Amino acid sequence: MLKGDRQQSTRLLLVASVAIVAFGLVAGLVVSTQPLYIFLAIAAGAILYCFFTQFEYTVLGLLVLRSALDPFSGYQLTAAFALGLDALTIMYVTLQLLTRQPVHTDRFFWFFAGWVGLQSVWVVLLPLGGLGLGADVLPAAIREWIRLVSWLMVYLLVTQLRDRIHPTRLISFLYASLIIPISIAILQTVIPSVLPPIFLGGSESAPGESISRINGTLGHPNTFATFLLLFIALTCWRLKCSKQRWRWVALLCVLAFFFVSAKSLFSLMMLGVFLLMLLAPSMDAVKFIGGIVLFALVIVLFASTEFGRERLGSIGETPLLNPDIDLWRAILLSAGDGNSFNWRLAQWTDLLTQWRRYPLLGFGLGNSIAVSGNGLLPHNDYIRALIEGGIVGFFTFVFLFIAQFGWLIQCLRSSAIAHNGLRKELCFVLIALLAAVPVGMLTENIWSHTTFFFYWWALFSLVGWDWEPPKNSTSLLTTATSL
Repeated sequence: MLKGDRQQSTRLLLVASVAIVAFGLVAGLVVSTQPLYIFLAIAAGAILYCFFTQFEYTVLGLLVLRSALDPFSGYQLTAAFALGLDALTIMYVTLQLLTRQPVHTDRFFWFFAGWVGLQSVWVVLLPLGGLGLGADVLPAAIREWIRLVSWLMVYLLVTQLRDRIHPTRLISFLYASLIIPISIAILQTVIPSVLPPIFLGGSESAPGESISRINGTLGHPNTFATFLLLFIALTCWRLKCSKQRWRWVALLCVLAFFFVSAKSLFSLMMLGVFLLMLLAPSMDAVKFIGGIVLFALVIVLFASTEFGRERLGSIGETPLLNPDIDLWRAILLSAGDGNSFNWRLAQWTDLLTQWRRYPLLGFGLGNSIAVSGNGLLPHNDYIRALIEGGIVGFFTFVFLFIAQFGWLIQCLRSSAIAHNGLRKELCFVLIALLAAVPVGMLTENIWSHTTFFFYWWALFSLVGWDWEPPKNSTSLLTTATSL
């Protein structure tokens, strides 16, 4: 045993030494090219130290921190965060394997890993000339693939907290990620003049002017809306399981206010689908009426603003509700009527025309903007999947969501067998939220909402856990928090 302990300590020292040397080389290179990054290098060093000494709290801190980073994406901070998180996860898993410690995974992780690996085919085919675009757009494809890898790493990293922290307590910690976005949103609503321009970039307002749409720290109001919808879903779960409901009702009202203040029309459709999916199976009249009241309140608040009335009224000037306007007239009108839906019809028509040139494999991962030619995403994630991956990529995209539904239903059934009400209700809530996402994808770039999916995969990894706390454990982290 003593010899084995010495060998394990030697392996640990070796891995730590290599990590420190590698970090020093990278930090030295970065600082030599941009001296201002020395502060980031110091912060990265501190995180690296805490990661190996206070693993649980460091992971929780990184999860909470992600919601505050989008305003600094112009400084590549979000990219650095993603790469750093990937590196930390790989280092941790490698260390666990070298020291013969368990690495937690589940069946869906291996499916997800295979799916992400499959997406790399479109990256490889670009420089080989197998797609509609060539090697000049390879950097965009690599960035998109790394973004997908980062979601996989979030899933894997959170899974390593199994048996270290109870799922309900982890979700409680995640609520802290609301603090900074909501605080900035309050300032954007009340006194936007005190905010630096970096916090106004996606709010459709110039510094010092009144802000028509708030975005918190999420870069764009639409991204802020999906982020809030995720926490509205979590709060509904808390509300269903809690004995002290008044505080969750209060939080739900606060989230609904900022959700409406983002003034995102597609998010209203998502909220309606979420509430319908959540409440219809229960057949509980009180809950169903409560859901209708919440949705009606959101609609009334949205329609009470001039912007909201204009957005709702604009639907009447589209082929959707006006039989006198056909597709081609809507496309012609889109050049000057300011109707965002008619503009989308024009964008989709142009992209589908381009897609017919390379229908099987498309133009390459992350390159729908290059194909559109106007610097904008398709505003329809199904068309984006067709453009970037062709018919093959489209079916892999759809299959990912089918697999998520399948895994949630399987976890729901196992929770019912184990009589674990908390886990069962979370599965219900995530199924309802997942049903809303494909609806939003019809008219919005949900797939580009990185922050939403960052927290989605963190939550998704929890449903496969054993929610019973370890026996004889008195740790605050492994004890279930009171709802």
